Amino acid sequence: MKTLSQNRCFGGTQGVYSHASDACGVDMTFGLFVPEEAALGPVPVLWFLSGLTCTHENAMIKAGMQGWAAEQGIAVVFPDTSPRGEGVANDDAFDLGQGAGFYVNATQAPWAPHFRMWDYISRELPDLIGANFALDMDRQAITGHSMGGHGALTLAMGLPGRFRSVSAFAPICHPTQSDWGRKQFTAYLGADESAWAAHDATLLMKDKGFDGPVLIDTGTADQFGDLLGTEHLAAAMAARRQDGVLRLQKGYDHSYFFIATFMEDHVDFHAQALYA
Repeated sequence: MKTLSQNRCFGGTQGVYSHASDACGVDMTFGLFVPEEAALGPVPVLWFLSGLTCTHENAMIKAGMQGWAAEQGIAVVFPDTSPRGEGVANDDAFDLGQGAGFYVNATQAPWAPHFRMWDYISRELPDLIGANFALDMDRQAITGHSMGGHGALTLAMGLPGRFRSVSAFAPICHPTQSDWGRKQFTAYLGADESAWAAHDATLLMKDKGFDGPVLIDTGTADQFGDLLGTEHLAAAMAARRQDGVLRLQKGYDHSYFFIATFMEDHVDFHAQALYA
């Protein structure tokens, strides 16, 4: 692992690091905020998964997350959204290829050799940061935005017992029935739609739900609202009697202005579960 930068931030350290990834077959970069409490012992971990076109930098710089995490003594991980670099498959469209990993393990050419973001987020990166930083990997929570909200929800439900809480900002809720999902799942996972269900939050909610609290915020002025499928997840949560809250925030769109506005709520929500 290489240290690319470290900056003092709200009493803690905001670092950026790179490492050779076995899962993705290329060097991967991630951000990690560690609060000052880590000097006294391992601290709980909150993951933030970003959306389409983003890198590790977007949320790290724009979300205003570190200040609220510092108040709660929580570390925050900012992974990249896909493998990158020479030799990694790509597409001219913004919603496929580099910057659009969708947090799945691709099985189809030309994506399969590198696009293994499920393994990277669920196994490789947790092992790496747990071995190198003062983090309590028994206390983890996860959140994300848009494509990253999709990833947060599917990882939380797909890995029972891993995360104590899950939240999302404007998540893609029903990708098997959306152009933000069907296109990418066909490319990455193939035409057999039975392989897609494990990566659809609405279907997972119907099938198994989440063994902890859920918080979701989506803006009523979200310019991608028709692609998100919020109403489908809401119905699935209600039918299951899922412990959770889904809020429609009047006038807010899909931007980081929206995320920053409600970030304090989300960090506080996760702190309650992480310190319970």
